[in-house]
Amino acid sequence: MPRKVRATPSPTGWRRALARAPIRLYRWHLGALMGGRMLLLTHTGRTSGRPRQVVLEITGRDPATGAYRLASGFGPASQWYRNIRHTPRVTIQVGRRRTAATARPMTPEESGRAMAEYAPRHPRTARRLMGICGIETDGTAADYYLVGRDHIPFVEITPDGAEPARPAGHGGG
Repeated sequence: MPRKVRATPSPTGWRRALARAPIRLYRWHLGALMGGRMLLLTHTGRTSGRPRQVVLEITGRDPATGAYRLASGFGPASQWYRNIRHTPRVTIQVGRRRTAATARPMTPEESGRAMAEYAPRHPRTARRLMGICGIETDGTAADYYLVGRDHIPFVEITPDGAEPARPAGHGGG
């Protein structure tokens, strides 16, 4: 069973500058250097109303809708996560392709499944993420499911023109 062993505040000082460095690549029109696993998310500050940006790893993709899945590694207290919950209209850029989109926080169960799918595909990155997040896990799919369900919320970003997925258990109508 995973457990949170230490708090993980957002980076400050030189760690923050390092974490934000990829944003400059996108601003210099060099986003293609980030490859297809990174995404520039432009969202609206919930208090200021001003555009904010963050570069995040794409943890998965829904082939049916084209939606991207992202993890909030610092949990539900992450500024970008709190902002998209307040204003789900966002702009995303992957490589050179930029488009308007809608963000949807995934349910805890969906987040658990997304984390359990992600970890075996990228085991080293998943272990590093656990270290950064201060979470101890045994590395099994069941444990990673619990990490996603209980500690690391996921978000689905659906580009405009794509059919958004519905949370599990919700019918149409």
